[in-house]
Amino acid sequence: MLSDVLLIGEKHKSAAKEIACHVFAEREPLVRTSPGYRYVIAVSGESGAGKSELSHSLARELKKKGIRVKILHADNYYRIKPLERRVQREATHFENVGINEYDWDLLNRNIDDFKQARASTMPCIDILTDEIDQLSTDFSCIDVLVVDGLYAVRIESVDLRVFIDLSYHETKKSQMERGKELTDDHRWQVLEREHRSVQSLRHLADLVVDSSFLVVDAASYDAGELSYALTSG
Repeated sequence: MLSDVLLIGEKHKSAAKEIACHVFAEREPLVRTSPGYRYVIAVSGESGAGKSELSHSLARELKKKGIRVKILHADNYYRIKPLERRVQREATHFENVGINEYDWDLLNRNIDDFKQARASTMPCIDILTDEIDQLSTDFSCIDVLVVDGLYAVRIESVDLRVFIDLSYHETKKSQMERGKELTDDHRWQVLEREHRSVQSLRHLADLVVDSSFLVVDAASYDAGELSYALTSG
């Protein structure tokens, strides 16, 4: 997204280094057996969780190792234009907020362009103007694609799925600091709807970034939560 506000901290850089280690370990044998293998990472989590900051930090970590990375922001793929979205959501009483708001066909086509090393044209929202621009890129020289989005882990053609387990309640402060959207009742209703949809996808993750921004294997993370629940119960 153009004119986006990123608040990158040490926690994002530290988590990115850990995730990069997983990428190196998993990608190397794939490239060895299939030269030119094109690797896709999905980063999901609720609004304000730090998806863009983590994705950007991860891209920089991979770049240090000579891996060329492109980031796709799923928020560029809403079916409804930014200037029309608020009215449409209120008119439908927020019932359509969630996964079906995105143009998944277009997003998957752009991911396939990456997989096939083709040139591609993608939507790109300018946050300052709320207009949708068209971005042209040549994927032939890109090694890794990072898809940053609320529901990105549901995409089928993904090699590594990362989920940031922070709810919008825990990130209200960072959302206000970024100031990307009005923080009024409309916004909180949208976030509550998104919360339900995003959390329903956590089971798809390979890696979970916890509330302290520590990177944990998803199976170990879920087992730890279950252990805590059994102990508390």
